[in-house]
Amino acid sequence: MSVPSLFLHGLYASYLRLPFELPDLATVTPNIARSNANLSYALPSSAVRGAWNSPFPSKKWTVHSTAQTESAVLTDEGRERWEACREALSAFDFSVEEKDKILGKAFGHVHSPYWGEERKKEIPQYEIVSEILDYLRSLGLSDGDLLKVLKKFPEVVGCSLEHDLKTNVKILEDKWGIRGKQLRNLLLRNPKALGYNVDCKGDCIAQCTRCWARF
Repeated sequence: MSVPSLFLHGLYASYLRLPFELPDLATVTPNIARSNANLSYALPSSAVRGAWNSPFPSKKWTVHSTAQTESAVLTDEGRERWEACREALSAFDFSVEEKDKILGKAFGHVHSPYWGEERKKEIPQYEIVSEILDYLRSLGLSDGDLLKVLKKFPEVVGCSLEHDLKTNVKILEDKWGIRGKQLRNLLLRNPKALGYNVDCKGDCIAQCTRCWARF
């Protein structure tokens, strides 16, 4: 082989070796381990495990937690009143969560389409809630019936006894001739009739959830 050929052969061999030299695996492995360790510290543990916890809790939990949050920031007196109103609902087979939902919707702590944006937050009073429940019982509704009414129309315990409930029952009796057993059946089917306090007479005023036009 000529001198130029030897020179070119050696140069070519060097060229092949340099770019493809492999790094020492003994030094690479610890680096990878350190990178993984750093990554694990940078991410939440759930992400490292591969678990995914949705940031959006279930609707049921949200409603309950909203009512709990409202009661949690109340004064001691307010919390006592809230607890007392839970007791007023103890005759029915409701969980604490369901009681909070009923009271929350009735008194503006949980949004309700029935009130729209008009309902201001109030702390329920045991006497008022109990008086409304007693009045409904006087209409022939059993506790089993009231359980169904409260599920369909929880806002009823936040309505005015005089201006809403008694007024509407009188309208149903006098104008429609609905009383006694017929009234009971109506209230089981459509308890929201107890809360109608608007009558647009066909000229909508955007308060449909409380309007007699729905009757």
